[in-house]
Amino acid sequence: MGKLTIFGTTFEKNDFIGYGKDNEVEHQPLFAIKDERLADLSIKNLLDKYRVDLFDSYLPYLSKYAVDFEYGGFMCNAYPNGSRIDTNKRAWYEGRGLWVYSFLYNRIDKNPVYLDIATKTADFILKLKPAGDVFFPSLYTREGKSLSNGEIYGDLFLALGLQEYSKIPGNEKCLDEAKDILIKCMRMYDRPDYPGKPFLQNAPVIEAPRMLGHWMMMIRVATQILEFRSDPEIETIAARCVDALMNHHYNYEYGLFNEVLNHDFSRPDNMYAQWSYTGHAIEVLWFLFEEALRLKDVHLFNTSAERFMRHVEVAWDSVFGGVFRSLDDVKKNLWTLDVVLLFQVEALNGCMLLVEHTGSRWACDWYAKFYNHIQSRYEPQKAGYSPWLCTGDRANTPPEFSAPRIGNFHYPQSLMINILSLERIIRRGGKVSNYFK
Repeated sequence: MGKLTIFGTTFEKNDFIGYGKDNEVEHQPLFAIKDERLADLSIKNLLDKYRVDLFDSYLPYLSKYAVDFEYGGFMCNAYPNGSRIDTNKRAWYEGRGLWVYSFLYNRIDKNPVYLDIATKTADFILKLKPAGDVFFPSLYTREGKSLSNGEIYGDLFLALGLQEYSKIPGNEKCLDEAKDILIKCMRMYDRPDYPGKPFLQNAPVIEAPRMLGHWMMMIRVATQILEFRSDPEIETIAARCVDALMNHHYNYEYGLFNEVLNHDFSRPDNMYAQWSYTGHAIEVLWFLFEEALRLKDVHLFNTSAERFMRHVEVAWDSVFGGVFRSLDDVKKNLWTLDVVLLFQVEALNGCMLLVEHTGSRWACDWYAKFYNHIQSRYEPQKAGYSPWLCTGDRANTPPEFSAPRIGNFHYPQSLMINILSLERIIRRGGKVSNYFK
């Protein structure tokens, strides 16, 4: 049958049916082996399932329990059955929700209801913008009164939402708002007094840390801005993120990313050297797939794919299924043993991109594993109501023990990303893309 080496691993030739000589994607049939099926569903049926989950389940649930139609934004501090804890709002969920409804309107369905939700959220956010090098407040009342100081993740999610909202005609000025937030975050991140804290139990404080999760969000914002408009400043930030992730956070000793580095990018000489937050690594690696596609950089795509495969296989729970989010100590093999929805769908997203652009047998098989795990573990009808559960333990404890939070980002994002990929595959007649030809 013969062998083929791709992503640094040797496969049988029919494992990766989309790659040809010199690792260039050829326009060949994607499902020559799988009979045009993925996760044991036809591509059309899988697409239909995702559209039902998005339009008939998740969006009505968000409208009923999370969307604030009066003041704008999202009230996500509630149990999965919609029972509200309070009406406070958090910067993370404002930016995430703004991205979801803007992306939904831009790419999936130009329903004026989605535009209205996005517009009211953007207006609510911009009224909270602080002056100078200060983060947006992290928490505020339903009406917009600040309840706490901010941190970088909140600002970056707000920038993510604003840049997508700016792609709706008439809102172009919000792209400059998003750019200003991103550049401010990078400026603050580079300061030697950037706030540190202990990130693991009984761990020391890292002064002005370099965090994989921070690069993760910055590259996502940067590359989505660059998708819309060329900008040398944002190109520089994107390139810095790629370098930090691929050349500094990646630990060659054990082939995983470290979450935390010192400010000068040296590896800490303490317990952080053994910490790999595998959930963040899996998530950011598919962001790097998209950046490689934008740049038409086959080396970045292949290296990111190899590392993605490694993290997925290391983090997989071979007993109960799903990937763990945090390997707290590599050498002792100590894991945080919860299994959360967001990292399952982020892994699904990465597998889908590999399916679409390589035709990888590995990606098809692992896509099916994640799809089946998500459907069996988080399917809302099994819980007797409409949400998709955000968190739980690895043994699938009943949903009343799930975290008190309505997720308004990761699952609807995954549904939309997979819908778009499946539609592109169908338009190509079941063939891989030719991005790297």
